[in-house]
Amino acid sequence: MKDGAVAACAEVWFDYSGTRIRLGDEVTRVLVHSGRGLEAVPRDSAAEHEACRAIERLGAVDASCLDDIVTDEPCDYVVHPFSGASERTAFTTAAQRTLHAQGWILEIDPAYPYQLAQTEQVTWDVAVHPDEELPDWFSLELGVVVDGKRVDLLPLVLEFVDSAGEEEDLKSIARRIDGTVSLRISDTHNVPVPVERFQGLVRVVVELYQGVRSKAPRAASALKPDASERVALRFPAKRAPSIAKLAGAIASCPGQMSLDDKKGVVARGRAVLDVPTDIAPSVPGLKATLRPYQRQGVAFLQHLRDTGSGGVLADDMGLGKTLQTIAHLCQEKAAGRLVSPGMIVAPTSLAFNWGREIDKFAPHLSTLLLVGPQRRAMFEKIGHYDLVITTYPVLVRDIDRLEKLHFSSVVLDEAQAIKNVRSQTHKALSRLQAEHRICLSGTPVENDLGELWSIFHFLEPTLFGDEGSFRERFRIPIETRGDETRMEALRDIVAPYVLRRTKREVAPELPEKTELFRPVELSGPQRELYEQIRVAAHADVRRAIRKKGLSGSAISILDAIMKLRQVCCDPRLVSLDEARRVSESAKYNALMTLLETELPAGRRILIFSQFTSMLSLISRGLEERRIEYTILTGETRDRRAAVDSFESGRVPVFLISLKAGGTGLNLISADTVVHYDPWWNPASQAQATDRAYRIGQTKPVFVHHLYVAGSVEERVLMLQRRKAWLAASLLGDATAAAPSGLSELDVERLLSPLD
Repeated sequence: MKDGAVAACAEVWFDYSGTRIRLGDEVTRVLVHSGRGLEAVPRDSAAEHEACRAIERLGAVDASCLDDIVTDEPCDYVVHPFSGASERTAFTTAAQRTLHAQGWILEIDPAYPYQLAQTEQVTWDVAVHPDEELPDWFSLELGVVVDGKRVDLLPLVLEFVDSAGEEEDLKSIARRIDGTVSLRISDTHNVPVPVERFQGLVRVVVELYQGVRSKAPRAASALKPDASERVALRFPAKRAPSIAKLAGAIASCPGQMSLDDKKGVVARGRAVLDVPTDIAPSVPGLKATLRPYQRQGVAFLQHLRDTGSGGVLADDMGLGKTLQTIAHLCQEKAAGRLVSPGMIVAPTSLAFNWGREIDKFAPHLSTLLLVGPQRRAMFEKIGHYDLVITTYPVLVRDIDRLEKLHFSSVVLDEAQAIKNVRSQTHKALSRLQAEHRICLSGTPVENDLGELWSIFHFLEPTLFGDEGSFRERFRIPIETRGDETRMEALRDIVAPYVLRRTKREVAPELPEKTELFRPVELSGPQRELYEQIRVAAHADVRRAIRKKGLSGSAISILDAIMKLRQVCCDPRLVSLDEARRVSESAKYNALMTLLETELPAGRRILIFSQFTSMLSLISRGLEERRIEYTILTGETRDRRAAVDSFESGRVPVFLISLKAGGTGLNLISADTVVHYDPWWNPASQAQATDRAYRIGQTKPVFVHHLYVAGSVEERVLMLQRRKAWLAASLLGDATAAAPSGLSELDVERLLSPLD
């Protein structure tokens, strides 16, 4: 094998009893030595042809078939014409393995540039050192040593990635190579790396490289040469799992690995990645029997604590995140780690529920409820309690005093409350001093990936870098292009810190849940009112977009959509003179018909709506029909009385505003859920449904989604599916259909005429 002026060439010779004859020689007989002296024997064309097929199967092409190939060397076959170094090195690998096994003698020109370094000659060099400038940061060096000569690997890897176009993802890069990637370490020799190993190595290097640019202000990138001209990559300690994965990818490459890691960063990363699959032992002091998946959840929370990592318990609603957290806190008490109190921050409606649950399941934990006007007198006593329970609004008001205290851990219930990093709630929580941080949320991503960044900015601020970098690397590619590779990379990063189980996974005993989408047709005056408002609103929105652009027109767009949603629900919600002349509501009538059908069958029904004014209209209709009900909105003073009235069986219908009753309620006596109006956020509606569909439910649950066909409501349902994709794919459902970002075209569709 030789490297010609343009092509990599192979000469083919055949040995007939010591006489060599070249493939292209125009002779039909060969002189060979025999017992009778020299003898002319015919060439075995069939055997030669079969031998050549072995070469062709490796990808070599008959030179006589290629008119455009120019070479100064004798050439029978061209090795992977029009291909790169990786393909030609791969040919060398295959030829040495396959042809040798078939009895070929392979001679390689010493100057041939696609030779292989032998495995026993190769040592992969990985070095992790503390960064000299940034505390709790490290630098990574990668190299490969062949016969005592070290070659820096990072530039080779990044050069390979840079050769791809901007839109080409890592899977696309890998597809360009069949079998192995060739890393050139000298003018003649290469180190072959299996493509799947190289893909893993590249993904980790690239994510580290792009993820820390903001932390290296002195350089244009995160790469910096040190005194020995080596290239190093800076990364925060919280990215240790990525370093562990990189070390694992290199360790599985051909050759040996040398690891210089005196601070144990790789071991630290492996510990974080080693998420327990077993279950926790019995919990000291807990007055409850945990299901196996709940014990595994406690083991996960303990694992986070042991590795010094913040994390998210993201179980489906109704699987007992509260109980698992209480069990975890019992373990903390038993281990002597509640010397400083733990803090639980919850929505106002759930704070008292936390107190009741702790009193019920862990009465040995002393608890202080820090709410109400008398709380200021309690600050001096905080250090005497195991746990402090407060609410998000109270925390914001009291942060100047609370930030001076030290907490062993902080638990955020319904942690989607901090999804806006610029909110006062997020800013206040970030000022707390805590050894350990936990978020509880069945919906860590409700609308966009910015919410995930916000949660992890509270839990592990250095994990993703700054918000702009996260937007560039993940949000834009995933939300606008549905980039599966970026989603896979993001899922890999958050996986050690998030535990997510669905009801179907861990509670197969739950009965069926049936989702029914019930379209309602508008007609007559209500349809005319919808079109009248739509035409005027559409014109206003178009003017706003022309003047302010799409992002500056949010208020106009939301106002237009709100009016149309109100018309769909009931014209009586619309404060316009034209609406007062419309006396019929198709959806209101559909609801009443549904109730008249379901209630005689013994159904117990929850009715959710975004509009409290709509619930008032429904309650009036129920009274007219002598149907007993109870109601829960933000104005309800006694939530417990409303819940007890329904759960005791005294009333068959429970009217609930989505905001007031979407979380913190256990209503398993219900077997029917009605969503009167669709909302943007599918997670909010799922949470509401799970007030009935949760552990303890024994009856099949039917969920009715009412919507006006062809209207803005039906188009909102379509947008819901996009948002649902983010959460589903991030938390493990990679089969979900990819979304696209909200655009001006989406606005046009929302405000288009009724079908």
